[in-house]
Amino acid sequence: MRIQRDVVAELAWDPRVEPQEVGVTVDDGVVTLTGWVDGLARKWAAQRCAQRVHGVRAVADELEVRPPGDERYTDREIGIAVSRALEWDSFVPAERLDVTVANGWVILRGDVEFGWQRRTAEAEVRRLRGVRGVTNLVAARPAGAADGERIRREVQRALSRGLGTERVTVDVDGSTVVLNGVVRSWWERDQAERTAWSAEGVQAVRDRLLVGG
Repeated sequence: MRIQRDVVAELAWDPRVEPQEVGVTVDDGVVTLTGWVDGLARKWAAQRCAQRVHGVRAVADELEVRPPGDERYTDREIGIAVSRALEWDSFVPAERLDVTVANGWVILRGDVEFGWQRRTAEAEVRRLRGVRGVTNLVAARPAGAADGERIRREVQRALSRGLGTERVTVDVDGSTVVLNGVVRSWWERDQAERTAWSAEGVQAVRDRLLVGG
């Protein structure tokens, strides 16, 4: 099957992934990844590889994170690493976040002013050694009242500039942006969501976009 071959080739192409560790099956455009990798960063990279392939409608990521036997970190060590990484990122208000680690799984709590800060904090944690998973409970709480019509206009214009398409429509419910329509790839879907999160006043994003031709 073409999609399966292309996903396997994409995994081999990306230097962040060990393709021999990842099994790939495809059913009606839905890709399932199985096996195990040595870190959350590789798991995330494998998922992104599958999403980049044309024709992929969805990805079921069943990869397990298993740190190598000679690379074991305590929850305390991981907690310290997470706290320092957040503190060193100039875009993350680390003082407003709480970090909990249990069996290598990191839970982030707290609140930030912008949605993109929430995403940035999670991205920082995903890259760290020893982290098996991340639960992001950080809330985006804008300083002022949300102007729904302003948010809608700004997000719609930004999407037109960035994606060059009118196939994505934007609705705003309070401070929640709702994205509907069809995009050509998972990359475009991710870019649309990133764009919505970047708007001032947004507390949540509902991504209802379909990946099509």
